[in-house]
Amino acid sequence: MLNLDNFYKARYVLKRIIRRTDLVHAPKINPECDVYLKPECLQKTGSFKLRGAYYKISQLSEEEKQRGVIACSAGNHAQGVALGATEMGIKSLICLPEGAPISKVEATKRLGAEVRLVPGVYDDAYAEALRLRDEHGYTFIHPFDDENVIAGQGSIGLELLDQLPDVEAVVVPVGGGGLLSGIAFAIKSLNPDVKIYGVQAQGAASMVKSMEDHRQETLESVSTIADGIAVKQPGKITFETCERYVDEMVTVSEDEICAAILHLIESEKMVAEGAGAASVAAVMFNRVPVKGKKTICVVSGGNIDVTILNRVINRGLTKSGRFCSVSVELDDKPGQMLGVSRVFAELGANIIRVLHERNDDSENVNACVLRLRAETKNDEHVNMIRTELMKRGFKLVD
Repeated sequence: MLNLDNFYKARYVLKRIIRRTDLVHAPKINPECDVYLKPECLQKTGSFKLRGAYYKISQLSEEEKQRGVIACSAGNHAQGVALGATEMGIKSLICLPEGAPISKVEATKRLGAEVRLVPGVYDDAYAEALRLRDEHGYTFIHPFDDENVIAGQGSIGLELLDQLPDVEAVVVPVGGGGLLSGIAFAIKSLNPDVKIYGVQAQGAASMVKSMEDHRQETLESVSTIADGIAVKQPGKITFETCERYVDEMVTVSEDEICAAILHLIESEKMVAEGAGAASVAAVMFNRVPVKGKKTICVVSGGNIDVTILNRVINRGLTKSGRFCSVSVELDDKPGQMLGVSRVFAELGANIIRVLHERNDDSENVNACVLRLRAETKNDEHVNMIRTELMKRGFKLVD
């Protein structure tokens, strides 16, 4: 049973370790509502996970602490457990899938944990962590389905009510549900009028499906850039808590997540990982009914793998109309490319890539296809370019 007193205790304990994350006013995210960001991406270890891990470890008995702790994680929980255990002088062992990003593996080691890379995926690492727990007597620190872990994450909910007492809606990314259930329980217990919305990636919507079916569901597979919320099955405690306290669950697409990451970098000067940006994506693209409401988006983490950041930015630029790709079928004769490029130039777009190829599939034997990629201003600008090309008699092809 979750207990609000335990949440306040967690908040008190966490004061000694966590970084204060003040709200950031971000009205550009959606002009139809008053948006604030809770930047847990700026937290120590780069995510909210430190809260639950540290509080859980702090509540262990002396005997449990002496035996050491073990956890399984693809990144953020691992770093939270590592830092928490090191701060309290406790041995920690983290099982990671061998395909985990090198940056996250090294960060976990730097925080003082012993790392064991396990062949396979997260589920294999999880099974190995449980085997080692049973073999050596370690205390297993669950990433979300634990009352003390949930209380630690839920300390964010208490902070939100203090930082913005008249908040009307809170939007939270969801994987296993530890963060959402903690925030929802804390806020609804103190102010039931505040709306709580959970957000998952379309490719990992386990909590969405579970709440639709009113029972814990397990997905066959998950696939999303938001690796921090790529969970096949929500926890038992978290699911039951969300069923009771969460107003609505929604999903966002990969492109929407990328666009949100781009917006946070460009407009808010804030780096978020896919999971952290999911809440922002839901508000940006009106996936949650927060029009006219004072809304907080929890940016849960910022540990994005820099090796994929360029691809994320490019997808975000395309989604927001900042990149435009157009294919035009032309007669293969001199001067045709000039006419097309003139349209882009006159409308203020910057062509950055051109590909010319013969079109063997066309009924016109002399046809070719000109594929152009350009920097543009927004979706309206892209539509202007396409419309003008057609007005001048050019044939656009998919």
